[in-house]
Amino acid sequence: MIYRFMPSPVGPLLIAADEQGLRLIEFNSPRHPMQRGSDWNEGDNDVLRETRAQLDAYFAGKRRAFDLPLAPRGTDFQRGVWQTLATIPYGETISYAQLATRVGKPSATRAVGAANGRNPLPIVLPCHRVIGSDGSLTGFGGGLPTKQFLLSLEGALPQDDLFAQSDNVSIAGR
Repeated sequence: MIYRFMPSPVGPLLIAADEQGLRLIEFNSPRHPMQRGSDWNEGDNDVLRETRAQLDAYFAGKRRAFDLPLAPRGTDFQRGVWQTLATIPYGETISYAQLATRVGKPSATRAVGAANGRNPLPIVLPCHRVIGSDGSLTGFGGGLPTKQFLLSLEGALPQDDLFAQSDNVSIAGR
């Protein structure tokens, strides 16, 4: 496994790939960090260079979809959820219940939510586009401010600070 860190507007990202494709995009303080073994080496390869270029273009507002060789590791169920994430269009959101229905497991909202939370390729497989049924931003491995940033970047949220109180005083420390 080859990995490198890249700067981004949401903080440094760890990206990792092997001969099969992109395996990991990890935020600075991940909820579920991937275990790194002795076979992990810092470096660069074609997949990581292309991943960085496409992520840079995304953050610059010049890319809406990714074209990368993806190789996430997970159960068949998790991979099914992650493949479904890839079908959520740029700038749109769906609820966890809608995601469960799209996966073909409408009564498994919690299991689908758990698989969503274990997505090893956030941003590229856009788990940030899944929100609460009431429209609220809910759990995200990169933190809710990062989720808000990504959705605002895509035009899926108003530009107003969702964490601000009605008198426009921020409760998120900004």
